[in-house]
Amino acid sequence: MSFASNPARKMVMALTGQAMVLFVAVHLLGNLTIFFGDLNAYAASLAGMPCIQWPVRIFMSVMLCLHIYLGVIITLENRGAKPDSYAISAHLKSTFAGRNMIWTGSIIAAFLVYHLLHFTFQVIYPEFSAVRRVDSYGRPDVFMMVVESFSRTAVSAAYMTGLAGLGLHLLHGLQSSIQTLGLNNDRMLPIVVKSGAIASLAIFLSYSAIPVAIITGISKH
Repeated sequence: MSFASNPARKMVMALTGQAMVLFVAVHLLGNLTIFFGDLNAYAASLAGMPCIQWPVRIFMSVMLCLHIYLGVIITLENRGAKPDSYAISAHLKSTFAGRNMIWTGSIIAAFLVYHLLHFTFQVIYPEFSAVRRVDSYGRPDVFMMVVESFSRTAVSAAYMTGLAGLGLHLLHGLQSSIQTLGLNNDRMLPIVVKSGAIASLAIFLSYSAIPVAIITGISKH
Protein backbone atom coordinates (compact mmCIF):
# COMPACT_ATOMS: atom_id res chain seq x y z
CA MET A 1 0.00 0.00 0.00
CA SER A 2 1.59 3.26 -1.14
CA PHE A 3 1.93 6.15 1.30
CA ALA A 4 0.43 8.31 -1.43
CA SER A 5 -2.85 6.40 -1.21
CA ASN A 6 -5.65 7.72 0.97
CA PRO A 7 -5.95 4.56 3.16
CA ALA A 8 -2.18 4.62 3.81
CA ARG A 9 -2.27 8.27 4.83
CA LYS A 10 -5.18 7.61 7.16
CA MET A 11 -3.28 4.70 8.70
CA VAL A 12 -0.24 6.91 9.36
CA MET A 13 -2.59 9.60 10.67
CA ALA A 14 -4.07 7.11 13.12
CA LEU A 15 -0.68 5.82 14.27
CA THR A 16 0.78 9.30 14.82
CA GLY A 17 -2.38 10.25 16.69
CA GLN A 18 -2.12 7.22 18.96
CA ALA A 19 1.55 8.02 19.66
CA MET A 20 0.59 11.53 20.74
CA VAL A 21 -2.27 10.25 22.91
CA LEU A 22 0.21 8.00 24.69
CA PHE A 23 2.52 10.97 25.24
CA VAL A 24 -0.36 13.09 26.56
CA ALA A 25 -1.30 10.33 29.02
CA VAL A 26 2.28 9.88 30.29
CA HIS A 27 2.74 13.66 30.53
CA LEU A 28 -0.48 13.84 32.55
CA LEU A 29 0.83 11.34 35.11
CA GLY A 30 3.87 13.53 35.63
CA ASN A 31 1.79 16.70 35.96
CA LEU A 32 -0.45 15.11 38.57
CA THR A 33 2.52 14.91 40.93
CA ILE A 34 1.47 18.46 41.82
CA PHE A 35 -1.29 16.74 43.84
CA PHE A 36 0.16 13.31 44.62
CA GLY A 37 3.90 13.80 44.83
CA ASP A 38 6.71 16.28 44.34
CA LEU A 39 6.42 18.23 41.08
CA ASN A 40 9.88 19.76 41.51
CA ALA A 41 11.43 16.31 41.93
CA TYR A 42 9.64 15.08 38.82
CA ALA A 43 10.82 18.08 36.79
CA ALA A 44 14.38 17.70 38.08
CA SER A 45 14.44 14.01 37.18
CA LEU A 46 13.35 14.82 33.62
CA ALA A 47 15.99 17.51 33.30
CA GLY A 48 18.58 15.00 34.48
CA MET A 49 17.82 12.55 31.66
CA PRO A 50 18.66 14.43 28.42
CA CYS A 51 19.56 11.13 26.71
CA ILE A 52 15.89 10.16 27.03
CA GLN A 53 14.25 13.57 26.98
CA TRP A 54 15.68 14.78 23.67
CA PRO A 55 15.02 11.62 21.62
CA VAL A 56 11.44 11.69 22.88
CA ARG A 57 11.10 15.37 21.96
CA ILE A 58 12.48 14.75 18.47
CA PHE A 59 10.27 11.70 17.94
CA MET A 60 7.15 13.52 19.11
CA SER A 61 8.00 16.53 16.94
CA VAL A 62 8.14 14.24 13.91
CA MET A 63 4.84 12.62 14.90
CA LEU A 64 3.23 16.03 15.35
CA CYS A 65 4.44 17.38 12.02
CA LEU A 66 3.27 14.27 10.18
CA HIS A 67 -0.10 14.40 11.95
CA ILE A 68 -0.66 18.07 11.09
CA TYR A 69 0.47 17.64 7.48
CA LEU A 70 -1.72 14.60 6.88
CA GLY A 71 -4.64 16.19 8.71
CA VAL A 72 -4.59 19.16 6.34
CA ILE A 73 -4.16 16.96 3.25
CA ILE A 74 -6.94 14.55 4.22
CA THR A 75 -9.28 17.38 5.17
CA LEU A 76 -8.78 19.10 1.81
CA GLU A 77 -9.28 15.83 -0.05
CA ASN A 78 -12.43 14.93 1.83
CA ARG A 79 -14.08 18.33 1.52
CA GLY A 80 -14.99 17.43 -2.03
CA ALA A 81 -15.75 13.80 -1.27
CA LYS A 82 -17.29 13.21 2.18
CA PRO A 83 -17.53 15.05 5.51
CA ASP A 84 -15.60 12.54 7.60
CA SER A 85 -11.91 13.37 7.53
CA TYR A 86 -10.61 10.35 9.41
CA ALA A 87 -12.62 7.15 9.50
CA ILE A 88 -12.38 4.69 6.63
CA SER A 89 -15.90 3.40 7.28
CA ALA A 90 -19.26 5.07 7.62
CA HIS A 91 -19.90 3.67 11.10
CA LEU A 92 -19.25 6.89 13.01
CA LYS A 93 -22.11 9.34 12.83
CA SER A 94 -21.36 12.95 12.04
CA THR A 95 -20.80 14.85 15.29
CA PHE A 96 -19.73 18.35 16.24
CA ALA A 97 -16.31 17.01 17.23
CA GLY A 98 -15.96 15.11 13.97
CA ARG A 99 -16.98 18.03 11.77
CA ASN A 100 -14.56 20.40 13.47
CA MET A 101 -11.39 18.33 13.76
CA ILE A 102 -9.39 20.81 11.70
CA TRP A 103 -10.44 23.66 14.03
CA THR A 104 -9.88 21.82 17.29
CA GLY A 105 -6.53 20.72 15.87
CA SER A 106 -5.70 24.37 15.19
CA ILE A 107 -6.61 25.26 18.78
CA ILE A 108 -4.31 22.50 20.03
CA ALA A 109 -1.45 23.71 17.82
CA ALA A 110 -1.79 27.28 19.12
CA PHE A 111 -2.08 25.99 22.68
CA LEU A 112 1.03 23.84 22.26
CA VAL A 113 3.09 26.84 21.12
CA TYR A 114 1.80 28.85 24.10
CA HIS A 115 2.49 26.00 26.51
CA LEU A 116 6.07 25.52 25.26
CA LEU A 117 6.80 29.24 25.47
CA HIS A 118 5.26 29.35 28.92
CA PHE A 119 6.52 26.32 30.85
CA THR A 120 9.31 24.87 28.68
CA PHE A 121 11.17 27.94 27.41
CA GLN A 122 9.73 30.14 30.19
CA VAL A 123 9.58 33.35 28.18
CA ILE A 124 5.93 34.06 29.02
CA TYR A 125 5.67 35.57 32.52
CA PRO A 126 9.44 35.31 33.09
CA GLU A 127 8.94 36.73 36.57
CA PHE A 128 7.47 33.33 37.51
CA SER A 129 10.20 31.35 35.73
CA ALA A 130 11.42 28.27 37.56
CA VAL A 131 14.98 28.77 36.33
CA ARG A 132 15.20 32.08 38.19
CA ARG A 133 14.61 30.66 41.64
CA VAL A 134 15.04 27.41 43.50
CA ASP A 135 13.19 25.51 46.20
CA SER A 136 14.60 24.49 49.57
CA TYR A 137 16.45 21.58 47.92
CA GLY A 138 18.14 23.80 45.34
CA ARG A 139 15.93 22.59 42.47
CA PRO A 140 14.19 24.89 39.96
CA ASP A 141 10.87 25.75 41.59
CA VAL A 142 8.48 24.45 38.95
CA PHE A 143 5.70 24.08 41.52
CA MET A 144 5.62 27.79 42.35
CA MET A 145 5.88 28.69 38.65
CA VAL A 146 2.76 26.64 37.96
CA VAL A 147 0.84 27.95 40.99
CA GLU A 148 1.63 31.62 40.34
CA SER A 149 0.90 31.28 36.62
CA PHE A 150 -2.47 29.59 37.05
CA SER A 151 -3.40 32.07 39.76
CA ARG A 152 -3.87 34.51 36.87
CA THR A 153 -7.36 34.17 35.41
CA ALA A 154 -6.16 34.86 31.86
CA VAL A 155 -3.60 32.04 32.01
CA SER A 156 -6.08 29.52 33.41
CA ALA A 157 -8.65 30.58 30.79
CA ALA A 158 -6.10 30.08 28.00
CA TYR A 159 -5.26 26.61 29.26
CA MET A 160 -8.89 25.63 29.70
CA THR A 161 -9.59 26.72 26.12
CA GLY A 162 -6.71 24.62 24.85
CA LEU A 163 -7.80 21.65 26.95
CA ALA A 164 -11.37 21.95 25.64
CA GLY A 165 -9.96 21.79 22.11
CA LEU A 166 -7.89 18.76 23.07
CA GLY A 167 -10.88 17.01 24.63
CA LEU A 168 -13.07 17.54 21.57
CA HIS A 169 -10.27 16.48 19.22
CA LEU A 170 -9.72 13.29 21.19
CA LEU A 171 -13.47 12.61 21.40
CA HIS A 172 -13.59 11.96 17.67
CA GLY A 173 -9.93 11.20 17.01
CA LEU A 174 -9.63 8.26 19.42
CA GLN A 175 -12.72 6.56 18.01
CA SER A 176 -11.77 7.23 14.42
CA SER A 177 -8.12 6.17 14.73
CA ILE A 178 -9.09 2.87 16.36
CA GLN A 179 -11.54 2.22 13.55
CA THR A 180 -8.89 3.08 10.97
CA LEU A 181 -6.64 0.46 12.57
CA GLY A 182 -9.29 -2.19 11.96
CA LEU A 183 -11.80 -2.21 14.83
CA ASN A 184 -14.68 -0.94 12.72
CA ASN A 185 -17.28 -3.71 12.91
CA ASP A 186 -20.74 -3.35 14.42
CA ARG A 187 -19.88 -5.49 17.47
CA MET A 188 -16.86 -3.41 18.46
CA LEU A 189 -18.27 0.00 17.56
CA PRO A 190 -20.18 0.67 20.84
CA ILE A 191 -17.08 -0.29 22.86
CA VAL A 192 -14.86 1.92 20.72
CA VAL A 193 -17.22 4.89 21.00
CA LYS A 194 -17.67 4.59 24.78
CA SER A 195 -13.99 3.95 25.46
CA GLY A 196 -12.97 6.95 23.35
CA ALA A 197 -15.48 9.20 25.10
CA ILE A 198 -14.37 8.05 28.57
CA ALA A 199 -10.67 8.46 27.76
CA SER A 200 -11.08 11.94 26.25
CA LEU A 201 -13.22 13.10 29.20
CA ALA A 202 -10.76 11.65 31.72
CA ILE A 203 -7.83 13.43 30.07
CA PHE A 204 -9.70 16.74 29.89
CA LEU A 205 -10.87 16.60 33.51
CA SER A 206 -7.49 15.46 34.87
CA TYR A 207 -5.53 18.20 33.13
CA SER A 208 -8.19 20.80 33.95
CA ALA A 209 -8.07 19.88 37.64
CA ILE A 210 -4.70 21.63 37.98
CA PRO A 211 -5.65 25.20 36.92
CA VAL A 212 -9.10 24.83 38.49
CA ALA A 213 -7.66 23.76 41.86
CA ILE A 214 -5.15 26.60 41.84
CA ILE A 215 -7.41 29.43 40.74
CA THR A 216 -10.14 28.39 43.17
CA GLY A 217 -7.68 28.14 46.04
CA ILE A 218 -8.14 24.41 46.59
CA SER A 219 -4.45 23.78 45.95
CA LYS A 220 -2.42 25.66 48.57
CA HIS A 221 1.33 26.20 48.44
